[in-house]
Amino acid sequence: MSDYQFYSVDENEIDTVLAEDFNFNGTLNFDKSLMIKGHLTGDVNATGDLYIDEDAVVEARVKANIVSLKGTVKGDILADTRVELFASASVDGDITAPDIVMESGCRFNGICTMKSPSEVEKAKAAPQQ
Repeated sequence: MSDYQFYSVDENEIDTVLAEDFNFNGTLNFDKSLMIKGHLTGDVNATGDLYIDEDAVVEARVKANIVSLKGTVKGDILADTRVELFASASVDGDITAPDIVMESGCRFNGICTMKSPSEVEKAKAAPQQ
């Protein structure tokens, strides 16, 4: 049995929240914590933490420190620290991170690779295929 506890983040503690009506196409870069509640297509390149809300859809290659997912990601996820998949999460893509936590009920279709933080950095620097 795991000792990990899933905690919902308080939206007020996040630096930037992109609302439900947010629809973005392109590359999103940020350094502090960010929550997506709408739709994003493209790439996410971040040193901060990324929170993807339950109704959000992200069609992108995601690179961030921590990726906490309740919504949908169609694309690969690379995290420096951890990936958290809540029960409502859906991922169609590969996950690379040193720590991966999946709550019962989530959906994940892809390859899971657990690497040390330095190996994740090398993977982030590699050109996209």
